[in-house]
Amino acid sequence: MALPTHADVRAAAARIAPHIIHTPMLRHALLDALTGGTILVKPEPLQRTGSFKLRGATNAALLMPETAREGGVVTHSSGNHGQATACAAAMLGMRALVAMPQDAPSIKVESTRRWGAEITFFDRRTTDREALAERLAAERGATLLPPFDHPDIIAGQGSLALELFADAAAAGLTLDALAVCTGGGGLIAGCALAAEGASPATRIWAVEPEGWDDTRLSLEAGERIANDGAGETLCDALLSMRPGALTFAVNQPRLAGAVVVTPAEVFAAMRFAFEHLKIVAEPGGAVALAAVLAGKIEARGRTVGVVVSGGNVDPAVFARALAA
Repeated sequence: MALPTHADVRAAAARIAPHIIHTPMLRHALLDALTGGTILVKPEPLQRTGSFKLRGATNAALLMPETAREGGVVTHSSGNHGQATACAAAMLGMRALVAMPQDAPSIKVESTRRWGAEITFFDRRTTDREALAERLAAERGATLLPPFDHPDIIAGQGSLALELFADAAAAGLTLDALAVCTGGGGLIAGCALAAEGASPATRIWAVEPEGWDDTRLSLEAGERIANDGAGETLCDALLSMRPGALTFAVNQPRLAGAVVVTPAEVFAAMRFAFEHLKIVAEPGGAVALAAVLAGKIEARGRTVGVVVSGGNVDPAVFARALAA
């Protein structure tokens, strides 16, 4: 597959605009005071389906030929991409099958079903989810829409950054840096491509949970490196084993670097988002905010964008964050 470009991100943003929410740019005086910078928050929990994933799934679905839509779509997901794919499929009257880990949060399973998708479960530690999804798609004559390693998915996700750059410019601001929650790398790849044409001076930083820092390891090694899969599973949305081939090809020459946050830092960010920004953030959706609050991405005297990428959190996990 050819790598997506900035022009593809622009085209995707225009294509999906009628079907998604242009989420607002949020600021808070306490966040600026704590970090010494000007912090611009992009709150994707306010997006339809509760995460940024609707952007890429909608773009990919809209670009499917009419003849392919008859077979429906198949994907694999811990939940956010599954919900988004189910929503996009429902919009176009397509069938959707989502392969989900057995330990996926119940809120994500229920929401995926609510959009009309069929679900098949697998063991995340013993199953090759990509091979499973490919087999299911072949059996059904369906189109596979992977969660991150697809040019149309990447281009759609980049619409998030275009919105933030435009809203910042309208406020007379230019981002020095943008912190992005990173799993397989589709969102940050789209953001990096968006910045290339819309805000080239902005440095793009990947943020990953401890034990799942495959992007950091891969950037340092100059090749794709896999996690060992033994890390804490708190940030279920970011548990990709290694960067995608397409996403790493986009990200390697464009990212400023990657930083890692701990579960305690994630819980602190979730509490801050709830108490002060009035946003419910899931653990994986809070890692970029965690990195900025913990000082792992320098914000003093700078304008820094922070993506809060999703808010589909089980109540029990959210209660742990508030009690921590």
